[in-house]
Amino acid sequence: MTFATINPYTGELLKTFPSATDAEVRQAIEKAHDAFLSWRETPFAARTQIMQTAANILRREIDAYAKLLTLEMGKLFSEAKAEVELSAAIFEYYARNAEALLAPEKLPVADPAEGEATLICEPLGVLLAIEPWNFPYYQIARIIAPQLSAGNTMLLKHAANVPQSAAAFEALMREAGLPDGAFINLYAAHDQVELIINDPRVQGVALTGSEAAGAVVAAQAGKALKKSTMELGGADAFVVLADADMEKTTRWAVFGRHWNGGQVCVSSKRMIIVDAVYDAFLERYIKGVAALRAGDPFAAETTLAPLSSQGAADALKTMIHKAVEHGATATEVGPSVPNQGAFVQPTILTEVGEDNPARHWEFFGPVSMLFRAKDEDDAVRIANDSPFGLGGSVFTGDAKHGAEVAKKISTGMVFVNHPTMVKADLPFGGVRRSGYGRELLGLGIKEFVNHKLIDVVDIDAPF
Repeated sequence: MTFATINPYTGELLKTFPSATDAEVRQAIEKAHDAFLSWRETPFAARTQIMQTAANILRREIDAYAKLLTLEMGKLFSEAKAEVELSAAIFEYYARNAEALLAPEKLPVADPAEGEATLICEPLGVLLAIEPWNFPYYQIARIIAPQLSAGNTMLLKHAANVPQSAAAFEALMREAGLPDGAFINLYAAHDQVELIINDPRVQGVALTGSEAAGAVVAAQAGKALKKSTMELGGADAFVVLADADMEKTTRWAVFGRHWNGGQVCVSSKRMIIVDAVYDAFLERYIKGVAALRAGDPFAAETTLAPLSSQGAADALKTMIHKAVEHGATATEVGPSVPNQGAFVQPTILTEVGEDNPARHWEFFGPVSMLFRAKDEDDAVRIANDSPFGLGGSVFTGDAKHGAEVAKKISTGMVFVNHPTMVKADLPFGGVRRSGYGRELLGLGIKEFVNHKLIDVVDIDAPF
C-alpha cells in the first residue's frame, strides 16, 4: 500500500512514505498502551489545556495547515481554511466541556436499600481511528479531541492519499503538549487493521469511510469483541416543498451539493422537489450550477474543486454512464471543466426510475439526482427510499411545518431550510447503511468509556 501525496490539480507526485511494518505496528500499540497508563490519571485541567493549545496553534498557523489540505486532496483554499477553523473549534469545545460531560452522575434509585449509586465514566485504553481523505483534519479532530479528553490514547490509520495531513496532526498534538505515544500516526496497510484490532491492548475502533470498509472492519471488531463506531456513506435528501423561497433554496442546493467538490457524505445528493415547483427549481438550479467555475483550487475565483484523485474522477464518470445505461438522463451543465486536474463535469441526473439501481447509489462528486415528487407525502416517501440514513434537509416557507416533515425522514440528522450542517457543537451520525454510533458532543465522548456503576450500600446482610 503506497502512502503518497499526489496533487489532484497538477497530477504531480509530491512525496511518498513507507508503509509500517508489522513490528512497527506492534511497537506503536505498546507505546500507546504505556502512554495510556499515565494519561488516564492525568487531571482534566491538564488534558483540556492541551486541547486548547492545539486549537490555538491551528488558528495561528491556519494558512500553512490549509495549504497542505489543498495540495493533498484538492480542496478549495477557502474551504481548507474553514476546515482548519472547524477542527480548532472541536478541540476548543472539548477543552471547555469535557470535564462536565464526563462528570459523575448520581442515580435516582427507587429503594434506599440500593445504596448511593453513582455512574462514572472511565477511559477504556488504546483506540484505533480509521479516517478518510475528504476532510483530512476534521475527521481526525472529531475523534481524537473527545477521546483524548476522556483519557484514551489513539492510533491513526489515515487514507493513503493524505499522509502529510496525518503527519501534520501528529506533530500538532506533540507541539500542543500531548505526552509521547498518546496519539500515533501509523502508515498501516489495510491488512494490518485486523492485527491492530486483535491486540488485547486495543479496546475499540472508530471508522469513517465507505460501506465496504465499514462492513469489513465492523466484522473484525465484532469477532474480537471490541467496541466499534461506524460513520459510513450518505445520500442526503434535499426536500423542496411548494412554499419554499425558490431563490434561497436553489442557492443552498448548489452549495449543498458542490462544496468540497461534492465529496461529502452529507452533501445534498438527492434533490426531491414537489411537482408544483419542480420546473422552477430545475431552471434556477441549472443556472446556479452553470455559474460554478472549476480551476486551480488555490485561486480565489475557483468555486468548484477537482476530485481527490484521477481514479476517483474516473470511477464517478463510470457511475454516471451506468446510471444512463439503466435509463437515467444525464445533463452536463456549465462551461467545460479544465483538461488539467481530476475534474468531472457537473452533471444532473433526471428520470432515475424506481427500477434504476443508481437511485440507491452514493455519487461522490458534482453529480445531482433530481426527483419530481407528486406532493409532500411522496417527497417523504422518496427521501426514505434509500439504504442510507445520514442527513437531510427540508426547505419550506413554514419552519414549524418543516420540522414536522423532518420528523418523518428516517436519518440521523435533518435540517430545515439549510443543507446538512457540520459544527463542533452538533452531533454527527446516521442509521442503516450510514453506520452506527455518534461523534461530537457528549454522545461522542461517551462512545468509548466504561460507564461504571459505583454503589455504596450500608445495610445488614439477610443471613
